[in-house]
Amino acid sequence: MGFDFWYTLVLLILMTLALLREIAEADVIIFGTLVALMLPGVISIDDALLGFANQGVLTIALLFIIAAGLRSTGVLFTLVPFIFGRRRAALPLQLLRFLVPVTALSAFTNNTSIVAALIPVVNKWTKDNGQALSRFLIPLSYAAILGGMCTLIGTSTNLVVHGFLLESGHRGFGFFELTGVGGPVAVLGLLYVCFITYRLLPDRREPIEELGEHIREFVVELKVEESYPGIGRSIEDAGLRHLRGLFLFQIQRGARVITAVAPSEQIHQGDRLFFTGLPDTILELQKTPGLAAINDPKFDLKNYDADEFRPFEVVISESSPLVGKSVRTSNFRSLYDSVILAIHRNGERVNEKVGDIVLRSGDTLLILADKDFGSQWYHSKDFFLVTSSGRVPSKPRSKGYIALAVFGAFVLLASLNVIPIVLAAALGAIGLVVTKCISTNDSKVAVDWSVLVVIASSLGIGKAVEQAGIAAVLADGIVAELGQAGVFAILLGLYFITNFYTEVITNNAAAALLFPVTIPLAASLGLGSPLPLAIVVAIAASASFATPIGYQTNLMVYGPGGYRFTDYVKAGLPLNVLVGLLTVIIVHTYYF
Repeated sequence: MGFDFWYTLVLLILMTLALLREIAEADVIIFGTLVALMLPGVISIDDALLGFANQGVLTIALLFIIAAGLRSTGVLFTLVPFIFGRRRAALPLQLLRFLVPVTALSAFTNNTSIVAALIPVVNKWTKDNGQALSRFLIPLSYAAILGGMCTLIGTSTNLVVHGFLLESGHRGFGFFELTGVGGPVAVLGLLYVCFITYRLLPDRREPIEELGEHIREFVVELKVEESYPGIGRSIEDAGLRHLRGLFLFQIQRGARVITAVAPSEQIHQGDRLFFTGLPDTILELQKTPGLAAINDPKFDLKNYDADEFRPFEVVISESSPLVGKSVRTSNFRSLYDSVILAIHRNGERVNEKVGDIVLRSGDTLLILADKDFGSQWYHSKDFFLVTSSGRVPSKPRSKGYIALAVFGAFVLLASLNVIPIVLAAALGAIGLVVTKCISTNDSKVAVDWSVLVVIASSLGIGKAVEQAGIAAVLADGIVAELGQAGVFAILLGLYFITNFYTEVITNNAAAALLFPVTIPLAASLGLGSPLPLAIVVAIAASASFATPIGYQTNLMVYGPGGYRFTDYVKAGLPLNVLVGLLTVIIVHTYYF
């Protein structure tokens, strides 16, 4: 135990403390630790930076692009009612409905791709339903991890340990070999996540803009068409009661005007619904099937390409030819090659039909126009101000079908091992860009570089821990001490040593460090095969719940969920212990 051992150990302790105290961003702390390991030569520069050329890191970068492609077409958002249900239920039941299929899919499909695809879906649903995203993303990651423990292909860690068994001359895992342990663990873990974990997570939300006198309150009018699924249902049941940043303030039904809209009020075909709200929420609302704002083939609000047409906000000037004219008679479409979606008037709620509103100087119009509208009309005297508004993902329906087909092909190719997953992901990302499901610029922005830096740096730190001899010393010492306490204690020690390293140096690195211990340990226990011990190592290496750096999906939700390092410790440490105890009990009962 020379300089390298003690230097590396001290750096690991300091890194952990820095992460816990959040003295800087996680990527800065972890990359800084890697640099500190390179300075005295504890690890060579080539070995330290090997993680930046790692296939897994590149795969995750490509998965960010695939997820962004699915998000930009809006196709995944159509699945929201099926994933979460239409009626609001208690949070544990909503989590259970959402996470059971996630866990099942993760047993047979790459869990990283599932999490990447679902993050934007969960983000939209939580915003629309006034829920905290931080209550859902860690459970999403945990459910994907639990599902991955159940089969041979559920996670790369299982395949790594399987390969080690074959290399050592022993029988590897069967396809469902791990199901006997991983299945019960996944069920118990999922119940814990749905009924306990969410209580330990913070209720962090983005600052929500509430409607009021300080907010630009746009008014939009939508007509209920025959195809609207909410006809005959109440406002509450149709989901129009609790909309984020939107308020249904009036219904016009023929000559009758309903100004105080009760939740029990039924929706009729032909009703005109008047909403007041924020630009991005208005744009999303107008994509609802069966609710129509305009009839214009060029500006089909449910089928337009957000890369070609953009929402803008314009303020009418005193010299504008629009002043004194109603929206209907203003000839706005011909003059500016754009359409008016909603109107804001100095905090004054306009109760007329949008087409009948007489425009004034100072009115702010939310419009949909060609992407070059801003540069074309920015200096026009017709408007005081022209500014781009919030973008809502939108593509023609055909692009959504293409995106789903590309994603399905990627999952199939990766799951069946037809080609390496990194190559499947590369083909998927290229396919989405070539078919214009996502623009080239958006694909570049989609990659979360901080996540990639953390993963790549963690792999380098794991290599340093191995080379410094920390893993071997700790594993040999604890196993030797536990040998006198019996088989159950040895299994428990093996599990939690592996699990500790998983949380510090990632899952595959932990499996690689601890598997060699199973060979002599199996011999000393009189076992003909290290298979039972290998199962313990495989489950322990995957069961990373207590830190964001232990498993890739934990890192992927770290930024979007606005989490802190301590959130994982509070929510995940009890789950680590629970999964560990159940795993050891099952293995000990079945194999010993």
